[in-house]
Amino acid sequence: MRESTLFTRARKESPKDEVSLNAKLLTRAGFVEKLMAGVYSFLPLGTRVMRNIERIIREEMNAIGGQEIVMPALEPRANWETTKRWDTYDTLFRFTSHYTKTDYVLGPTHEEIVVPLLQHQNLSYKDFPVYVYQIQTKFRDEARAKSGLLRGREFVMKDLYSFHLDEADLDAYYERVKEAYIRIFKRAGIGDRTHVTLAAGGTFAKYSHEFQMVTDAGEDTVYLCPKCGTGINKEIAGDAPTCPACGGTALKEERAIEVGNIFKLKTKYSAPFGFTVKAEDGKAKEVMMGCYGIGLNRLMGAVVEARNDERGIIWPAEVAPFDVHLLLIGDDAKVAKQAEEWYRKLTEAGVEVLYDDRQASPGEKFAEADLMGIPWRAVVSEKTAKGKKLEAKRRDEETSRLVAVKELVELCCTKKSSA
Repeated sequence: MRESTLFTRARKESPKDEVSLNAKLLTRAGFVEKLMAGVYSFLPLGTRVMRNIERIIREEMNAIGGQEIVMPALEPRANWETTKRWDTYDTLFRFTSHYTKTDYVLGPTHEEIVVPLLQHQNLSYKDFPVYVYQIQTKFRDEARAKSGLLRGREFVMKDLYSFHLDEADLDAYYERVKEAYIRIFKRAGIGDRTHVTLAAGGTFAKYSHEFQMVTDAGEDTVYLCPKCGTGINKEIAGDAPTCPACGGTALKEERAIEVGNIFKLKTKYSAPFGFTVKAEDGKAKEVMMGCYGIGLNRLMGAVVEARNDERGIIWPAEVAPFDVHLLLIGDDAKVAKQAEEWYRKLTEAGVEVLYDDRQASPGEKFAEADLMGIPWRAVVSEKTAKGKKLEAKRRDEETSRLVAVKELVELCCTKKSSA
């Protein structure tokens, strides 16, 4: 993509109404634009990041047998009354149709929809287990939305639901999802600081699990066990936290952002709908469930909170909007022709390139490249063009190197495959 065609512009100043670092950097760099508290538009660069996050999640969900669907965001009141959550779900957006006078919900989650959906498929015991997921917009009437992309009123979520005929099967799949989540966060560039954390299981099980990314910007308090690596959410830790896994007591208190969660629902939502299946012995068997969520907006914001410096964002390779930020420096026609040729060669080699072909000063181009945080910066100038080289530098390193186009392609591929 030629940067001269982007309708968005980087900004020198942070928006005055933003408190969180992720919102400040993403807005300044031209990734998002706030419409109102908790609601953001995703601009071309931000959309590319979101699509990469989707791709990672989709690949990992498909790898564990997930079948992708898309359920409606508009949900009927009756389903929420069936589960007795119409009056108890405290962030529910409710409204009444002007024409039918029927009450509806803007979906914050989809247990009330996915259970009858599966129930209507006339499944036999031979069809189980079943795993379905979607990547879809959700709506929650949050009391406060001051953390940028970390807490929104409208956001995109991946929710996976699994259906089983016995608890052992649910337990086994739950562990598969846990491992898939670990892979997702590693690929997103935050695996080194994301911990599987024990949390309250509600009425479903003794524990659920959260995936907490340690950062000073976190809204949650967790305790990490240095002995076995287990994390414990403050809500279950108590006044004198002890590790439930190994009994260790030297736990370290940390601030963290929840970037994912998994629950064993068992029959919490299938029972109200009477979702049963005739087993092999002819008897009706209750269907058990698990649910597994990742907020994509939140994950994007968390990556920015974790990976930045005083100059801007540092995107990990797999979620970055582009592989290379190619900067043309100067106005020499021969240099510009060389930059065009290398832009074409990189693109033909499968490298995703943002080509800064604008008429702007070198200082402005360098500053905006650092702010945007694309993994590799490659400079074409009169000096480099004479040697048929590009001056390449990784965003997370200080030193640059002179490389041929072929070498830059290899560097990009190596970095992305090891991300």
